[in-house]
Amino acid sequence: QPFNPSIFLVHAVSNVICSIVFGDRFDYEDKKFLTLINLLEENNKLQNSIQTHLYNFFPTVMEYLPGPHQKLIKNIEKVDQFTSEIIVEHQETLDPACPRDFIDAFINKMEQEKGNGHSEFTTETLRRTTLDLFLAGTGTTSITLRHGFLILQKYPEIV
Repeated sequence: QPFNPSIFLVHAVSNVICSIVFGDRFDYEDKKFLTLINLLEENNKLQNSIQTHLYNFFPTVMEYLPGPHQKLIKNIEKVDQFTSEIIVEHQETLDPACPRDFIDAFINKMEQEKGNGHSEFTTETLRRTTLDLFLAGTGTTSITLRHGFLILQKYPEIV
């Protein structure tokens, strides 16, 4: 039977990124994980609206206007809150001698750079980088895999 592998690809890619960035993967039925995936999927759809494109060029003006870009902003804030909670948890349970993941390695580097006033290794940078890795990595990688599957279906002789 034909089926759409999109959901499976997004879940798999997200879990790989979670294991690298957060040091842990989620069960595919985990409510927190499913909420996160739904926010990412909704944002992918909202990015195609004209209001979102206008927001990219005129953020100050568009902040005051209603539209789908407002929902996109709220979704990103929810994902940001999720990553911030994980960062705080990592800071509380950190073992500098045994980094578990990207976040721990970044926190270790923050500690090394503590005396440097010009360091870019800050909690804010960690939050933004983690968010970027998760948001950008999940969407682009799963879409690339989806297109790869389509090409393989259309041209089976490639395999």
